[in-house]
Amino acid sequence: MKPAYLYDIHMPANMEPDRKYPVIFTLHGKGSNEKNMLGLAAPLASEFIIINIRGNLTLGNGYQYYELKSLGNPIRELFDQAVQNLEAFIRYATEKYPVDANKRYLFGFSQGAILSMTLALTMGDQLKGIVALNGYVPAFVKTEYSLQSVKNTSVFISHGEFDSVFPVRIGQETAAYFQDQTSHLTFNLYPTDHGVSEENQRDFVRWLESDAGINTNKE
Repeated sequence: MKPAYLYDIHMPANMEPDRKYPVIFTLHGKGSNEKNMLGLAAPLASEFIIINIRGNLTLGNGYQYYELKSLGNPIRELFDQAVQNLEAFIRYATEKYPVDANKRYLFGFSQGAILSMTLALTMGDQLKGIVALNGYVPAFVKTEYSLQSVKNTSVFISHGEFDSVFPVRIGQETAAYFQDQTSHLTFNLYPTDHGVSEENQRDFVRWLESDAGINTNKE
């Protein structure tokens, strides 16, 4: 199949033949691109396959996965199509590359975080875990989608205390929603606006390494 998205892929150095590797699919924010996420995931490149997915719709000099009617209000048809396309892309990449299907992670910021959380709810234990930075779950996903259990899915959610795009209460409400769905939830607030601090990056890198069972002794 021809995937719906352009992407770049980074394989661990010194890969072992016949070994399957954990994978991180990155999803960027609205108006950004796949290279923006690579820098955030770079500390994990020695142990994970990293696949950076570019949104298929243009927005200025960047890209997006779906368009909005207004802030926090996706165009439903485009959002639904993005979810379907991303599920298909994850299957495609799992078959094409030496991916451990039991250790598939999504890592998204803003619009990418919204999609990561939505995909966790639609794919359930097909995903090992997600990292969602400064996002939310659309109301129609909670009430109208066919949702899968995420009780065995690991979820890392973070939000900026001074987020001027999605106020901090949205992050708190999102965490409360997932708290009722899984016992494997980590929720952190950081003293930032709508962005990712070095502390936030350090925390989700350690979380991903730990959740995937990777030896974090760098010495």
